[in-house]
Amino acid sequence: MTSVAQGFTKSLAMTVLSEIGDKTFFAAAILAMRHPRRLVLSGCLAALIVMTILSAIVGWAAPNLISRTWTHHITTILFFGFGFWSLWDGFNDKGEAEELAEVEAKLDADWKANTGTTKGGSKDDDELKKRRRPFLSQLFSPILLKAFSITFFGEWGDKSQIATIGLAADENPLGVVLGGIVGQALCTTAAVFGGKSLASQISEKIVALSGGVLFIIFGIQSFLSTVE
Repeated sequence: MTSVAQGFTKSLAMTVLSEIGDKTFFAAAILAMRHPRRLVLSGCLAALIVMTILSAIVGWAAPNLISRTWTHHITTILFFGFGFWSLWDGFNDKGEAEELAEVEAKLDADWKANTGTTKGGSKDDDELKKRRRPFLSQLFSPILLKAFSITFFGEWGDKSQIATIGLAADENPLGVVLGGIVGQALCTTAAVFGGKSLASQISEKIVALSGGVLFIIFGIQSFLSTVE
């Protein structure tokens, strides 16, 4: 088992380079412009923390289901695969402006649909709708739940989630979780408080290329290391 510090460092670097300029990063920035920042930040961070812990648990359990040798080789292949995938995205990306516009268009459509259904109702109708809301919506702010759901399902099956699973299978799971949470907190806080202006200034191409190089370095290190 590798050290917590090594797992923390790898997870932190991977998370920051994977999440900056990601669709969920843009979504958090746009949501924070329209809703209270504390609710958006809380919802996004809660989703990312839950996703990081779940991914680490899957990665930690993998060597108990199949041999550690096989999980080590699979992780090495994943690192190389994600490295070349990120490099490909970096050289063939469609541009930050188009990516940001795509996310904004989706959120605009959702926002118009929600506001359209709430217009023209009386106060009694509003009270009736509140009582008919799902149980979770009565306990938590709808904005917080919206930020949580957009982020959680946006990250589900994403490259960073699968990479976290692979990293937790090969490194100390506690270090991976801590590094992932710190990285997610840094990126999400920057998105929420930096807003659209910060998101539009980030070079997704540079981030993708840097992430690709990092994944390949992880792959080389994993390939050269021995299975304990």
